[in-house]
Amino acid sequence: MTDTTPDAVPAAPAKPQVIEAPADRTRRLRVGGVMLVFALIGLALAAVTKGGKATFQLVSGDLENNLLGVPAQPVAIVLGILGVGAAVAYVLRQVPQRYAGWLAAVLGVAFIGAFLCWAAAGKTFPLANQFQGTLNFATPLILGALAGVLCERAGVINIAIEGQFLVGAFTAALVSSTTNSATAALIAAAASGVLMAALLAVFSIKYLVNQVVLGVVLVVFATGITGFLFDQFMQPDAEKLNTPNVLSAVKIPGLADIPFIGPILFNQTILVYLTYLAVAVVTFVLFQTRWGLRIRAVGEHPKAADTVGIKVKRIRYSAVLTAGVLAGLGGAFFTVGYAGSFAKEMTAGNGFIALAALIMGRWHPIGATVAALFFGFATQLQSQLQIIQTPIPGELLLMAPYLATIIAVAGLVGRVRAPKADGEPYVTE
Repeated sequence: MTDTTPDAVPAAPAKPQVIEAPADRTRRLRVGGVMLVFALIGLALAAVTKGGKATFQLVSGDLENNLLGVPAQPVAIVLGILGVGAAVAYVLRQVPQRYAGWLAAVLGVAFIGAFLCWAAAGKTFPLANQFQGTLNFATPLILGALAGVLCERAGVINIAIEGQFLVGAFTAALVSSTTNSATAALIAAAASGVLMAALLAVFSIKYLVNQVVLGVVLVVFATGITGFLFDQFMQPDAEKLNTPNVLSAVKIPGLADIPFIGPILFNQTILVYLTYLAVAVVTFVLFQTRWGLRIRAVGEHPKAADTVGIKVKRIRYSAVLTAGVLAGLGGAFFTVGYAGSFAKEMTAGNGFIALAALIMGRWHPIGATVAALFFGFATQLQSQLQIIQTPIPGELLLMAPYLATIIAVAGLVGRVRAPKADGEPYVTE
C-alpha cells in the first residue's frame, strides 16, 4: 500500500542570536539610561507647557508672514512620547546596533522640539534667526575642530587652536584693511595659521616638547603678540589698519530659493561655503585616500607604520601644517566673516570649545561638525530665549554643551577613545 501522507514541511532555519558581550551590555544600559533621563525631561516640559499656540518665524525679519503656528502642548506631548519611545527602544535593544545613532538623533530632535514648544507657548520664536545664528557661531568651531581632527589623528595634540584663531583673526583684519581684498585676507589668515602650526610641529615632533604644555604656551604667545601689535600699531591707526571689509553673502541660484533652509544654508559668505567643503574634503581624505590612511596609521601605531616604510614624522608634519590652514581660516571668520574689526582676545575661548567639539565628536570629522553645531545652537538659543523673555536662565543654556562634553568624555554615552598614539612623540631607534 502506497503511503500518501504528505511530507512534513521543513522548519524555517532559526534566526541566529546575537550574543552581547557584558561590556557592551553595560555600555548600552548606561547610554540608554542617559537617553531616558533626557527623554523624561522632555516629557516633563511637555506636561507643564502652557496651552495656546507656539508660533515659529520661518523667514528672518518677517514678523507678519511665513509664520508656523502649532498647538504648543499637544505637539510637545507627542514629541516627549516619541523621545521616550526612542530611549526605551535603545535600552531594550529593539533595533540593530547600527541604527542606534538614529535613535539618538530622534531623541535629540524630540527633546529640542518639546523644549521650543514650551519656550514659545503663546509667543513667536525666531526660528530662522536661531538656525542662522547657529551656523554663524558654529563656522569657526567646525574649522577649528577639523584642524584638531587632522592633528590628533596623526598623533599630535593641538591645544593651540585658540592661538591659531587669534593670529588668523588679527592677520585677516590687518590684510583686509590695507589691501581691501577679501581673497588676500583669507590667504594671509591661512598662512598665519600655518606659521603657528609650524611652531607646534617643530617643537613637538622634532624637539619632543610636551604637547599639552606647548599648546598652552602657544596660546599665551598668540594672545601676547596680537595684544602687543594691537596696542602699538593697530589701535592708534585704526582707520587704516583695523577697518576690514566684512565678507558679503553670495547667493547660490536655485538652492537659496528652497523654503526655510535655502536662505540659511545657501545665502552665505565664501568662508561658510569653504567650511562646507572642508568637512567633505577632510572626511574623504581621512577615510578614502592613501595619505589619510597613513595619518590614521601614525596616530594609532607609529612604529608599525614605520616598519612598512611610512615616514612617520613627515606625515605628522604634513597633517599639522594642513590643519593650520583650517584653523587660520577659522580665525578669519571672527573679523572679516562676522565682527568687522579686531579686538584683543576676541576669540573668547572658542579654540578650546572647538577642542571640546573634537572630543565630543570622537575624533571624527562628521562627529566633530555635529558637536560644533550643537555648541553653536546652544549659544544662539541663549540669546533668542532672552528676546522672548523665557524664565530659564541663559547661563544654564551656555553650560549645557560643556556638561554634554563632560558626559561624553566620562564614557556615559559610549566609549570615547583618542587615537592610541595621540600626544606620544615618536623617536626612531
